[in-house]
Amino acid sequence: MKFLVFQHIACEHPGIFRSFLREAQIEWDTVEFDKGDTIPRLDCYDALWVMGGPMDVWEEARYPWLRPEKEAIRNWVVNVKKPYLGVCLGHQLLADAMGGRCVVQRRPEIGILKVELTPGGQCDELFAGIDREIQCLQWHSVEVRELPPASVVLASSSDCSCQAMRVGKNAWGIQFHVELEQNTIDDWAKVPAYVQALEETLGVDELRRMKAEAEPKYPSFQSNAKQLFDNFVSLVESEL
Repeated sequence: MKFLVFQHIACEHPGIFRSFLREAQIEWDTVEFDKGDTIPRLDCYDALWVMGGPMDVWEEARYPWLRPEKEAIRNWVVNVKKPYLGVCLGHQLLADAMGGRCVVQRRPEIGILKVELTPGGQCDELFAGIDREIQCLQWHSVEVRELPPASVVLASSSDCSCQAMRVGKNAWGIQFHVELEQNTIDDWAKVPAYVQALEETLGVDELRRMKAEAEPKYPSFQSNAKQLFDNFVSLVESEL
């Protein structure tokens, strides 16, 4: 089994999923678009993961690689037809590539916040064994406003109606973050765009509070991440 990972900034890697991949002896290659990497042939991979980043899906003039990335996502979902998982920006890119629409939301979501699985999410294989209410890290100001065709909303929150979705039968996107490690918040706080968004939304002292709030929740974060990882790997195995 071999995964391909699209990455847009060094600190938004697969996080704790890297440990799970090693434990499961799953190989993976990473395309780092911010370093100028190009997309390899897709047919030798069994799954595609697309991670987060500070750019927006419509910033193709500033980030020219967004266009071929979206073409690759569309090709993967429609033609390769193997499992896809997008996180945050990867969730938004899936929506955009497949005919949905992303917009700046009325109120950004930043902090340790609650997400609730929809009835569809509670029945979906990706979220099997995960509680209906999830505490997770949110750090975004863009949402999927219009779903792509053949999509189902799997999770939502009070400020974002599409926190997770399935597109067709083989592609999943999640707006929130389950891949947290102990150093994730500190690493992301070094990204100027993330710091600016946090301070504009919550205030200049809120990073310390967010870290304190996250600390006792790491066992729950890790448990949800492991369950979701195992569920996704089962989906991949079913296609082999």
